[in-house]
Amino acid sequence: MAPSTGSYLAGSRLFGLVLVCLLMAAATTTSGYRPDPVTGFPQQSIVVDSWPGDKKVAVCFVFYVEVWGFGHGPDFRPDMVKRKPDLVNEYYRQYGINEGIDRIGRLFARLDVPLSVALSALFPDQRPEIWASFREIQPGASIIAHGMNNSTEQLPLAQGLKAQEVYVRKTLDLVEKSVGVRPKGWSSPSVYANVDTYTATAAEGIKYSLDAMDSDELSRLQTPSGSLLMIPYPVVTVDMGQNLARQQMPVMLEQLWTDYVMELVHEAEVDPDRPATVVAIGIHPFVSGTPSGAAALRRVLERIKEEKLVWLTDVDSIYDHALGQ
Repeated sequence: MAPSTGSYLAGSRLFGLVLVCLLMAAATTTSGYRPDPVTGFPQQSIVVDSWPGDKKVAVCFVFYVEVWGFGHGPDFRPDMVKRKPDLVNEYYRQYGINEGIDRIGRLFARLDVPLSVALSALFPDQRPEIWASFREIQPGASIIAHGMNNSTEQLPLAQGLKAQEVYVRKTLDLVEKSVGVRPKGWSSPSVYANVDTYTATAAEGIKYSLDAMDSDELSRLQTPSGSLLMIPYPVVTVDMGQNLARQQMPVMLEQLWTDYVMELVHEAEVDPDRPATVVAIGIHPFVSGTPSGAAALRRVLERIKEEKLVWLTDVDSIYDHALGQ
């Protein structure tokens, strides 16, 4: 017997409803994913309602402890680089290592503020006395892998994925041997990476990356070897670029950092329902490790410690919290 018109219409409506539900489910599953403009890999925003203690702005300071090598590295006086030897710029860099590393360690210890360390794998072996002194001051600082060194042994970008995997593994092995900790975070030397770097770091067990500079919020990058949590590391907040490329003195950095964090706080206050934000601020011993640099940084830390919506933390803790959501 042929179905009635009413039965046919009811069945059509039911089929239409099921189809709409399936389409909505598909949209929900893939919502938030977009192609990353640099790698082309799928990237998904990670919405964090709040950080521990109902905080809305996570702030972590990443301290770069690096190997440059004689004749390599940032120059305070570019007009003198042709001198052989270039004593002015060489001693500028050495002052940061000899004095700045411990000064930063002491500052964060005194203020009881967590510190993250982006470490050149060769540093502990090349400057064991400096590293031992710093670790005595900062035994619990989280360690982020920062390649072998920052000049002559950077990532082998032109040699393909396998070469980068070997480089990352070598870096992690050496850091673990020297420090006793195998890092789960990565920051590329001189922020000089390519599409293979993300795949290589994920393949070697890295869980989060600081090679992300385009957001105030966390995201997940899906590489062919696994996912990476991308932690915002804004270009404008790094002390070295502002100081050397833009001639910003420490007191200007103080204003920049304070304004940056306080505006994120203000946005959270006027819109409590907006997602929580995060900023990783890069600091270097030859900029923030000078007496004037440390004074400016101290005032910033003292100021933002007062803010009830700011979570001063380290990068590992941000990863752990995001993973536990």
